[in-house]
Amino acid sequence: MGSTPKTPWHVAVLTTSRADFSIYQPVLRALEAHPDIRPSLIVTGMHMSEEFGYTFTEVEKSGWPIAAKFECLTSGDTAKDIGLSMGQATRGMADALETIACDMLMVLGDRFEMAAAALAGVPRGLPICHLHGGEETEGAMDNVLRHMLTKLSHLHCCATELAASRIRQMGEPTERIIVSGAPALDNIAAVPRLSRTELAKQFGLPESGDFALITYHPVTLDLEATAAEIKALFETIRETGINCVFTAANADTAGRALNAKIENFVAKTEGQMLIGHMGAKGYYSAMEHAAMMIGNSSSGILEAASFGLPVVNIGDRQKGREASANLIQTEGNVKALKAAILKAQTSEFKTICDARLNVYGDGHAADKIVMAVSDFLKAGHGPRKAFHGINT
Repeated sequence: MGSTPKTPWHVAVLTTSRADFSIYQPVLRALEAHPDIRPSLIVTGMHMSEEFGYTFTEVEKSGWPIAAKFECLTSGDTAKDIGLSMGQATRGMADALETIACDMLMVLGDRFEMAAAALAGVPRGLPICHLHGGEETEGAMDNVLRHMLTKLSHLHCCATELAASRIRQMGEPTERIIVSGAPALDNIAAVPRLSRTELAKQFGLPESGDFALITYHPVTLDLEATAAEIKALFETIRETGINCVFTAANADTAGRALNAKIENFVAKTEGQMLIGHMGAKGYYSAMEHAAMMIGNSSSGILEAASFGLPVVNIGDRQKGREASANLIQTEGNVKALKAAILKAQTSEFKTICDARLNVYGDGHAADKIVMAVSDFLKAGHGPRKAFHGINT
């Protein structure tokens, strides 16, 4: 145990994309409200990429103080490119931490840039708080990166008790594992919604009629499955005639190639559209107005249940994650997809979804996370931690 650092404690929050930046918002507000904590942001990853919308400008407009920002992504999405981007993330973070005097680094989830950048904190003995550890996504390399972040970290704020139990199995000290719930659910009440008319005006959606919101990312541990599933999804859309709003895939392995396929499909198929970046307000508004969600995104797992939105989850990318009753798990072939979409459209299933029961919490995660951070820093915990066996 080290000495208690002088207040205000500086907590540096690492953000790599619009997705995590949105999730962080209630946590940032709670950190700022704490009398002994001063938050700032370290900005990298997709935020700094022109291809993904230079969203660091949105971070700047948000008003949160930015302690550092740096580029790390290469222009490609092959395995080599991802490895090179990870190396650049570690190097950029090492340079950033040389100029930032912080008492804790906060990280979230499982992105490769997030994990690689966090590595730079280890030789500095910097305590790390990890949000959303202990979850399972067996079909993506994110699984390994998430568990890697768990072992790098000193404080764990988990979304569910099952996630917490996995972290205990990994030997992390029980007293440093907090079941907070998912902070994204705090956002659902806080982020204002666009009306259907406003959504149409801002993003070009039709002003009426049902649409499916589709967020599909590469299955990074099985790129052959990615190719087969997206092909089957396109064929299913053609055969069923449903109108769809696609969002762009992440900067994962083969992500750019997947986006090119989506762009080509949308250009050649009536009633389909692609919106690269909607922001939290736009995306939540689309979830509010959509008839269903289709894909393999964590947003379908974490947030959709709180919107009462039926979700057709394709394949193994999210395999192992806990799911609420609004989710229909399906294989990525045309027959299975048609059956799942048909089920999602039934009044019986919509009634189940309308209950809006979400296994990931009640929308009050941020205060629990900040209390855990405060208690950790107040106790003067340093980077040391002992391995705890499951029987100790």
